Amino acid sequence: MPIEPISTESNQKELAHLNNVQVMGILNVTPDSFSDGGRFSTFDAALKQVELMIEDGVDIVDIGGESTRPGAIEVSEKDEIARVIPLLKIIKSRFDIPVSIDTSKAGVMSEAILHGADMINDVRALQNEGCLDVVAQSHISVCLMHMQGMPRTMQASPHYKDIIDDILSFFQHRIESCETKGIKRECLIVDPGFGFGKTLQHNYQMLADFAQFKKLNLPLLAGISRKSMLGDLLNRDVKQRLSGSLTAAIVAVQQGASIVRVHDVAESVDALKVLKAVAQYKS
Repeated sequence: MPIEPISTESNQKELAHLNNVQVMGILNVTPDSFSDGGRFSTFDAALKQVELMIEDGVDIVDIGGESTRPGAIEVSEKDEIARVIPLLKIIKSRFDIPVSIDTSKAGVMSEAILHGADMINDVRALQNEGCLDVVAQSHISVCLMHMQGMPRTMQASPHYKDIIDDILSFFQHRIESCETKGIKRECLIVDPGFGFGKTLQHNYQMLADFAQFKKLNLPLLAGISRKSMLGDLLNRDVKQRLSGSLTAAIVAVQQGASIVRVHDVAESVDALKVLKAVAQYKS
């Protein structure tokens, strides 16, 4: 006979959080992304991957047209639009799934919003010219990420006075800039930016203290999947980081992450199901 779940104020609060956690599936349409560069650069391959992610239970598909790995070369706005907008249009016409566009360019954001994107995911936190204005003219959700430096140079001796306080201060200023422009607070999500201008120690300090970012009272996104912070710790190639990615995602969710950005959708969905099952029986 199955044991009945326990209902307490504590586990109900935890279940409410877990039931709202979303899995964001990564779809890189770039030739040089660190994990899957070139795999989904054709329409057919990209659409098959979207179908697979939907079957596996993805909540949001995040399309990226420019690699932001350390040392990445910049892509022109024209080329990025050519990579992501036709794909966005066909995904929105064929599938009933929210789509995020991973970009830092105002022109790409404008085209994405025009063609039905549900979210903008910006590693530059709307700091580039024109981005605040473009987003302010819509009611689209936007994820503000923290990055020290730029992709080509961000891993050149990053330093902080206090990693958590410095990132919280950065977000407070960016949130203020957004609100001043008329972007509503309820449209904002924040991502502390694992691997973006952080040492190995910085990354694990952030993960250990991830709950501190809840002070911002905004949804939190954690993007740790397959990153070098896992490879460096585990001595694993990028294709061998699944267990590390799942563990890091679980830790982030347990500390308040509302969205986990992942390469491995099915496995991440399964991990969240286990967390939910456990939460039902906590006294």
